[in-house]
Amino acid sequence: MKIIITTSLALIAFAANSVLCRLALHDGLMDAGSFTVVRLFSGALVLWLILGTQKKRVSKGSGSWLASFLLFLYAVTFSYAYISLDIGTGALILFGAGQITLIAYAVWEGKRINRFEGLGLGFALFGFVYLMFPSASAPSWLGFVLMSISGIAWAFYTVIGKGSKFPLADTTCNFIRSIPMLFVLLALSFQDMHVSTQGLLYAILSGAIASGIGYTIWYMAVVHLQTIHAAVVQLLVPVLAAFAGVVLMAEPITTQLFISSAMILGGILVVTLQRNKV
Repeated sequence: MKIIITTSLALIAFAANSVLCRLALHDGLMDAGSFTVVRLFSGALVLWLILGTQKKRVSKGSGSWLASFLLFLYAVTFSYAYISLDIGTGALILFGAGQITLIAYAVWEGKRINRFEGLGLGFALFGFVYLMFPSASAPSWLGFVLMSISGIAWAFYTVIGKGSKFPLADTTCNFIRSIPMLFVLLALSFQDMHVSTQGLLYAILSGAIASGIGYTIWYMAVVHLQTIHAAVVQLLVPVLAAFAGVVLMAEPITTQLFISSAMILGGILVVTLQRNKV
């Protein structure tokens, strides 16, 4: 029961990042640059407080500047992408781009794929083509490119984190190291800055709760999950995000989005199952 609860809370937190970002940017409650700054800063603060309760001390080698840059790149492109994307569409692109990048990286490292994995990967890629096929419901190309970059950055951040012996410490230090980059972002986006109380609240919830506490809960859950289970349950994140978009913002689930989601998530599921086949 504890594993089920922690896993469910973590998945809800991951989906909540998409929801909170879209809510903050909707109707101009907050600009994307400010949202990114508040999200990462509040996440760093909460993670630092949580880490302070742990017995293990943070070593000087915890985290890395490269990982911090990837974290920053993920967060800033994520925010700007949601200016023009619906919640469910953004989460689908983010997750799909990230998972495909991880698969491609494994192949680049020498991991051979069988015909079923190749079929699944091809199916997922075709799902992206279909998603962006010109139509009245096709998402913005700018939003698609930005969210794809976000997913790729998150994938490589994940690759770096796979060798972590104390993920909470590394993640905390990565968040803290991103703070100097936030000052650069503030300087570049200063003219467009506008923050409402409601938008600020969404950004703090995204950083402190959905990111800071959400990542911590996920670390608690993933210890008790097999790799295959951890990978498969994450397929639920775009689904949860899309459902939240329908409920909270009356976003439509178009036929194009439904079919492309089935292709992308189904293809990734095939690859995941095959790669973890005993």
